[in-house]
Amino acid sequence: MAHNGVVIEMRSLMNCGNRINVSTTDLYVDVGGEQLWIDVLNATLQYGLTPKSWTDYLYLTVGGTLSNAGISGQSFLYGPQISNVYEMDVITGRGETVTCSKHKNSELFFGVMGGLGQFGIITRARIALQTAPQKVKWVRMLYDDFSVFTKDQEHLISINNNESGHNHGLDYVEGSLMIDIHLTSLNNWRSSSFYSKRDYREIISLATKNDGKSNIIYCLEVAKYYDDLTVNTIDEELELLFNGLSYAPGFKFTKDVSYVDFLNRVRSGELELQKKGLWEVPHPWLNLFVPKSRISEFDSEIFHGILGKSRSAGPILVYPTYRNK
Repeated sequence: MAHNGVVIEMRSLMNCGNRINVSTTDLYVDVGGEQLWIDVLNATLQYGLTPKSWTDYLYLTVGGTLSNAGISGQSFLYGPQISNVYEMDVITGRGETVTCSKHKNSELFFGVMGGLGQFGIITRARIALQTAPQKVKWVRMLYDDFSVFTKDQEHLISINNNESGHNHGLDYVEGSLMIDIHLTSLNNWRSSSFYSKRDYREIISLATKNDGKSNIIYCLEVAKYYDDLTVNTIDEELELLFNGLSYAPGFKFTKDVSYVDFLNRVRSGELELQKKGLWEVPHPWLNLFVPKSRISEFDSEIFHGILGKSRSAGPILVYPTYRNK
């Protein structure tokens, strides 16, 4: 990606045999940098285990996301994927294979993490695991006021683990924008399988309720994991967590899905776009960290200003995390 640089196709290492090895005693998985996250998920689930932090899209390589950071709606709780790696094997610019961790060759370790491939090639990563849930309560709540939307997001991520390590809060918090409801919502691959046609009619009415024009709608998207032991209490837990939230009345939508289906939810959207011939096209992508003190200004200048005028149809995500993660 640099002038006169080199791009390495890591998938060729798939021919090197089994490179996903799970330790059920020490709760980690050793993974080749060329492995896709969907394959890591399927391998660890055979032992009832799972990595803690994910990206929204699982058909990416382990080495690829660790070279960037690996951010998603779990980052507020566990940090990005690079915060959940114990050690790595790295091929340096000198052609040497070096094992590194926080305590061994630490300068290389922290340079490679999120280093965009500039400090070495990740050929193996040891990733932390935890017990895998079985099911997910997947909830979307809609807002027409950005300040209320962000206030509720910040409140939800503030409900953290207690001293025992048990998470009494949510497992996933994200958010997205619907900028031009009439143009994008009905065919939006992120939403087409979530809302019914009747839901869309109501969402359009929310977006146009004040002046008849299509206004921005903000979607707060959350998930709470559960299993057979908590199936009878999950709804009550969510009601307590949602107490005091100020989403638009009547605009809360809930789905029950498997853990795998939730984590792999973007795949169905990809397959839809492939059928329409819209996947093998350029996908310009930009990630930004915006400080809390400037996020309202960002909404005004970027969402309502630049993007509102351009009538953007691409997915736009906005969600909070902590600096210390």
